[in-house]
Amino acid sequence: MKRTLLLAASLLIGFAAFAQTAPAPKDTTKKDTLWKIHGVNTILINQASFSNWAAGGVNAVALNVLFDYDFDYKKGKWNWDNKAIVGYGLSKSDGIGWRKNDDRLILNSLLGYQAAKYWLYTFYTNFQTQFTNGYSYDANNNRTLISGAFAPAYLTFGPGFAYKRSDSFRINISPFAARITFLDNDSLSNVGAFGVLPGHKSLFEFGASVDAYYKFNIAKNMQLENILKLYENYLKNPGNVYADYALNLYMKVNKLVTVNFGVEVINDPNALIPQTVNNVTTSHSLFQVKQIFGAGLTYKF
Repeated sequence: MKRTLLLAASLLIGFAAFAQTAPAPKDTTKKDTLWKIHGVNTILINQASFSNWAAGGVNAVALNVLFDYDFDYKKGKWNWDNKAIVGYGLSKSDGIGWRKNDDRLILNSLLGYQAAKYWLYTFYTNFQTQFTNGYSYDANNNRTLISGAFAPAYLTFGPGFAYKRSDSFRINISPFAARITFLDNDSLSNVGAFGVLPGHKSLFEFGASVDAYYKFNIAKNMQLENILKLYENYLKNPGNVYADYALNLYMKVNKLVTVNFGVEVINDPNALIPQTVNNVTTSHSLFQVKQIFGAGLTYKF
């Protein structure tokens, strides 16, 4: 299963790389083929230390790396927008030790054919997973496995239509989208994590998908990015919507140094998080929140 998922992810990137390097037919009249390739490489560091501090505090340090690449293609009425995001981070606090604070691999692909000035017929594909195990921790720092490498991995795809004002503002709606959850971990599979039936390794859903992206400048050196993903399963519990919203604020200090703030909130009815109360552990679908803040080095191309 893991090899299959890795192959699928490699193929998505490979298709973009092939289209970039494949020789285009010679056109002696008008050049209407255009690739726009740009990316952001970021290393963030966040540190706090205390010594004889009357107000109290815990020494902590965090390190995050983020790679965010776009491969956008346009020829005539055809548009093909591709995005790859790879992020990983670790934090350490006294008395707690090292824990990860970011872990994601996201591949988006949107193929569109111009229907009107700002409207396109589209086919949308999204692949999303993580690289390492994830745990929940109780008050005594005991950990429980809640996710793993490619457990889960989500593949969403389907036809639809999009409103695309620019590369910085687009909304894609797919009313007939398939969503497959892969669970390449035996212990998580046995308990039926992420909506998968106990003992099974995948879950098929069919429903509607919405993917929206909006980025704009709020000041000369400040940029705000909004990413929204929604999915509703027609086959089971319609109205129980999966929602993932991320807001990222980038503040440029100089050519290389930036201050970044990010918050992501997720409502996933299939993700059950264990909670222990009075020595009794139960699992619930909880509102998930992640925040990342730090200063670091950013290289754009």
